[in-house]
Amino acid sequence: MTAENGAGPDGRLIQLQDITRVFHVGGEEVRALRGISFGIAKGEWVAIIGQSGSGKTTLMNLLGCLDTPSSGSYFLNGKDVSRMSDDELAIIRNKEIGFIFQTFQLLPRETAQANVELPLVYRGIPARERRERARAALEKVGLGHRMHHKPNELSGGQRQRVAIARALVAEPSMLLADEPTGNLDSTTGEEIVRLFEQLHHAGHTLVLVTHEPKLAARCPRAVRLSDGEVVADGTGREVALYYNNPLPAQAAGGT
Repeated sequence: MTAENGAGPDGRLIQLQDITRVFHVGGEEVRALRGISFGIAKGEWVAIIGQSGSGKTTLMNLLGCLDTPSSGSYFLNGKDVSRMSDDELAIIRNKEIGFIFQTFQLLPRETAQANVELPLVYRGIPARERRERARAALEKVGLGHRMHHKPNELSGGQRQRVAIARALVAEPSMLLADEPTGNLDSTTGEEIVRLFEQLHHAGHTLVLVTHEPKLAARCPRAVRLSDGEVVADGTGREVALYYNNPLPAQAAGGT
């Protein structure tokens, strides 16, 4: 089933419906996700927040098409990806998702420009177009003047900007960031958050996975997980404020 206009059944860019994920470990059944349902509209900036063991990493892997659910449906940009084969998921990942990792995941011997070009290489984009698009992406994150530098010649914040440019260069449907400020000091982390704010205002769809309430508070919306279930869905400030306390009823409804 595929919806029209590049959206899921209800018109959202992302729609999860009753998602479960069960792992079998040593003969025991571990239910990492227990009936997750929510949607994300195009252009939204959403934090997925939860403590260790909450299920947020499992959910991130599903959102990033690195895994498939045990049951339930996941629509991404109008495609039901929940039952796709590994080869089909690889195509979706390359086309629809820009990944941003805590540890940057840059090739150490390549320049910033070459690192940013990498997703376009997998798409078979000609070299001249790759260079032009990589240059534009690096300029967008404020690193046009550092495109010929290698990762060991860049600061931590600059390396994360290269990683963000790499995620942007293929013009994906969403950017999926895993603890994007986790390896940065507070000042540099603030710079990266401000960059995410700029990308959000430019219309990009951002999903940030984090355990940090301060980061979630900067997002317009946050979805909190606990024991594999959504326990809060509200503004980032509300969910972060009540991270260790009961959430007011008006902030606890799903979206």
